[in-house]
Amino acid sequence: MIRDPSAKTPAKAAPKKKAAPKAVPAKAAKISAADAAKVPAGKKGIIAVAPPSFRRERALIKRGVWPVAGCDEAGRGPLAGPVVAAAVILDPDRIPRGIDDSKRLTAEEREKLFDKICATAQVSVAVASPARIDRDNILRASLWALKRAVVALPEAPRHVFVDGRDRLDTACDCEAVIGGDGIVLSIAAASIVAKVTRDRLMCALAQDCPGYGFEQHKGYAVPEHLDALDRLGPSIHHRSFFAPVAAARAKHMPWTVEPVQDLFSVTEVEVQVEASVEIDASVSL
Repeated sequence: MIRDPSAKTPAKAAPKKKAAPKAVPAKAAKISAADAAKVPAGKKGIIAVAPPSFRRERALIKRGVWPVAGCDEAGRGPLAGPVVAAAVILDPDRIPRGIDDSKRLTAEEREKLFDKICATAQVSVAVASPARIDRDNILRASLWALKRAVVALPEAPRHVFVDGRDRLDTACDCEAVIGGDGIVLSIAAASIVAKVTRDRLMCALAQDCPGYGFEQHKGYAVPEHLDALDRLGPSIHHRSFFAPVAAARAKHMPWTVEPVQDLFSVTEVEVQVEASVEIDASVSL
């Protein structure tokens, strides 16, 4: 059979397009910090958060520098309660697994790690009261508590890592590490100890001053706490010079607020001229 060359060959069917992948629900995209650290490198759309390591401490050990301590505090931001500082010297041979920045852990995880850290490491805690915070300001009170925690360690450290940008005035070398509770394992351990200790203290203060909800919000400026402040006024455990506390004190205890002199107010001054003084009106002023 001879085909007509002028006949057109049937056109090939266009290849079917692959269906676009279904969008991942927003809830499925959220993963915990611990799971994110386990994700292999190169996966797109996922930010892996590396846990803190003992690398810096081991580098000092190789140089013959030991003991090495990490210290951190909890409670700078709240309106009530103390600042709690902790210092920890981890045992290189008995480091509990799962130590991380306290903010990345649940309350149950922190409690379990707190017990393990206290059982295997050298630990000390220092507290700066609301009265000291009012007197010195929050930064100085925090640094004071951190130094006290380092001095209170059973064994004097030869090097100290501290979370933040401020170094401590210690007898040994001190290195400030910004974001250190997520980088240096010793600081992360101290952050757990400080956080658990302060949470327990705030639960105890809740029994002493019921109605504020300290056991729930731990003194932070959440709406429930601000409502309680407005309703009840400040307690003895509140920090007097934090703005919401000062406002509540002015409302409930106005007699404790010292009036501030307005430097721009105009004060009339009465000038008395004795009758015996003669004024020459011809003198040009």
